[in-house]
Amino acid sequence: MFSKSKINEPGNPATPATSDTAAAKPATPAPAPAASDFKSSAPKAKPPASQLSTDLHITGNLKTSGDIQIEGTVDGDIRAHLLTIGESATVNGECMADDVVVNGRIVGTVRGLKVRLTSTARVEGDIIHKTIAIESGAHFEGSVQRQDDPLGSGATKAAKAAAPKA
Repeated sequence: MFSKSKINEPGNPATPATSDTAAAKPATPAPAPAASDFKSSAPKAKPPASQLSTDLHITGNLKTSGDIQIEGTVDGDIRAHLLTIGESATVNGECMADDVVVNGRIVGTVRGLKVRLTSTARVEGDIIHKTIAIESGAHFEGSVQRQDDPLGSGATKAAKAAAPKA
């Protein structure tokens, strides 16, 4: 009763198929549209993490709402969404992020919702976290404190109030 016309489909000739051709060829479904056809409705792809190379030495604070991977040396505080400290990296300052993965060395406070010290990590300072994972072989000197909101402004004020005054 109803039939799909192949006249307007891309890649097909504009001539209608004869009844002999339609009967001889089995009906095949139309190919699935390419994934790129749906980009407008799909969530935008996350940009890659910014990476600081091994030969880079930064003196100053870093702040981003994105992801960052440190391979060099940073003398200053770092704030990010996802912070990855590479095996060859050294950070002298406070590290604060939703997710912190430490493969290298941090001298200072680490604050994160999720903090992970891998087997090559070396942390000299306090860790304030919501969840923490420390792999066998990681080196850690300091205290560990669990807080429901380690990134909140109350956590920073409490830490400053607890710090000894010179």
